[in-house]
Amino acid sequence: MEKRYLEYLQDVLITLHQNLHETRERKLFADPAELDYIEGKLMAYQEILAIMRQSAQQFHLPTHEIGLG
Repeated sequence: MEKRYLEYLQDVLITLHQNLHETRERKLFADPAELDYIEGKLMAYQEILAIMRQSAQQFHLPTHEIGLG
């Protein structure tokens, strides 16, 4: 069962990283009216990753191994 949880977590992290990358790219071509929305989205993704890193450290999980390093 532990392997399934790791796969799940890695899948979520891959999706977060992809969304963060796509949103950063989108920012390069955004209208000025969209920039606040995009900045908010970027901050939210970064905050989620920071929370996940902090939690992983508290549980002594190998952050680099699971994609948080």
